[in-house]
Amino acid sequence: MKDHTDIPQIGHYIGGQITPGTGDRTQPVTNPATGRITGAVALADASTVDRAVAAAKAAFPAWADMPPIRRARLMNAFLALVRENKDALAHAITAEHGKVFTDAQGEVERGIDIIEFACGIPQLLKGDYTDQVSTGIDNWTLRQPLGVVAGITPFNFPVMVPMWMFPVAIAAGNTFILKPSPTDPSASLLYAELMRKAGFPDGVFNVVQGDKVAVDALLEHPDVKAVSFVGSTPVANHIYETGARHGKRMQALGGAKNHLMVMPDADMDKAVDALIGAGYGSAGERCMAISAVVMVGDAADRLIPALKARAETLKIRNGVELDAEMGPIVTAAARDRIAGYIDAGVAEGAELVVDGRSFTVPGHEDGFWLGATLFDHVTPDMKIYREEIFGPVLSCLRVDTFAEGLKLINDHEFGNGVSLFTRDGHLAREFGRQVQVGMVGINVPIPVPMAWHGFGGWKRSLFGDMHAYGEEGVRFYTKQKSIMQRWPESIVEGAEFTMPVSK
Repeated sequence: MKDHTDIPQIGHYIGGQITPGTGDRTQPVTNPATGRITGAVALADASTVDRAVAAAKAAFPAWADMPPIRRARLMNAFLALVRENKDALAHAITAEHGKVFTDAQGEVERGIDIIEFACGIPQLLKGDYTDQVSTGIDNWTLRQPLGVVAGITPFNFPVMVPMWMFPVAIAAGNTFILKPSPTDPSASLLYAELMRKAGFPDGVFNVVQGDKVAVDALLEHPDVKAVSFVGSTPVANHIYETGARHGKRMQALGGAKNHLMVMPDADMDKAVDALIGAGYGSAGERCMAISAVVMVGDAADRLIPALKARAETLKIRNGVELDAEMGPIVTAAARDRIAGYIDAGVAEGAELVVDGRSFTVPGHEDGFWLGATLFDHVTPDMKIYREEIFGPVLSCLRVDTFAEGLKLINDHEFGNGVSLFTRDGHLAREFGRQVQVGMVGINVPIPVPMAWHGFGGWKRSLFGDMHAYGEEGVRFYTKQKSIMQRWPESIVEGAEFTMPVSK
């Protein structure tokens, strides 16, 4: 769209200033609950990315040289401002993503956790030291920032996922360029303004709005040293390969098909609560949403009726209503794509227990609505099981034994998150040890690690060697340097032609 003069324009944040787009490329931003266009976001070209990289590169030397304790003090100031403005950030999420306001508040809180972790950067950057590693020689290691780094983030967590990245990266001494999703871009400018108010120097944090053009420019730019990405697996794979080919340190988190296995001995009421919240919360638009239910033995006959009753009475409405349990789908295109998966499930023979395709909200008929959808008798060969749907669709599979269910989970190409509901401690221990998934919950439906542990899946859910945030994040955004030191008084006379050894 080229003419949005009558609606708010959403630009970039470069070198401490909000800047408009330089061309006529924009994308409409909509309120998913009403379907109305609420803004137009600029889509950066390569020259805009160049300006952002130049600003970040210019700011890097002084920022990297600043003592970590002073960087931590600025991060503490930012933390206080985010706390003061957390409801404003949550409203921005609900207005453009559609998730219910209480869920948006929780997203901001999880972002706050990462900022709190980043405030401990002086301790996190401490190196190792060995006195007298050899005669008259000491050896120590330290971690130094990379330079200009970038984050490419998805629509489903416009506050939390960027905060997985930039607080840790910046606290460690890097300068940062964020490329958020153009679907819900406004939150990025809110926390950019909070960074400015906290006192961060111009150029330390930058926002470039855009699409694939901006992504490709960041991946190819020689002054961008590392890129972190969260999104679908095909895109994560492409971004990882492209960035690595251009010599960058890469971290690309991909898609998921998160299972929740329910044993016959589980507390069924708690399992139903868990599945309703984890399957339909945020309309299923979470990389940690439960989308596949593995029901062992007679657990299925007790679960399905209860899930059906709860799914049919879910409070689906505009997310600004505080009693809402689920909001709309983020875009009309996403709604249609999810509905296509429901069509495919029916065509392949799964039993459609609850059909959300015809759902609408009175007074919001133009919104992007889908009701909660529930399938039973799903089999591993079906598309709705094999692929990530990213919507409010629960696919239920029946197995006879724990071993059969574990094999089903381990055979899937994704390995992001998984959960087991049981009262059997030994079974739970074996599940945790044997399951081939990066994040595991025992009677916890969404096992997202806390800020100091780090987030990441296995298999085709993660491309790269390091998980997000936590100490893994510190390692990703820094490089280790080892220094060996000897002073003249201890130097042996004459050339040494052999490999140095400890003596």
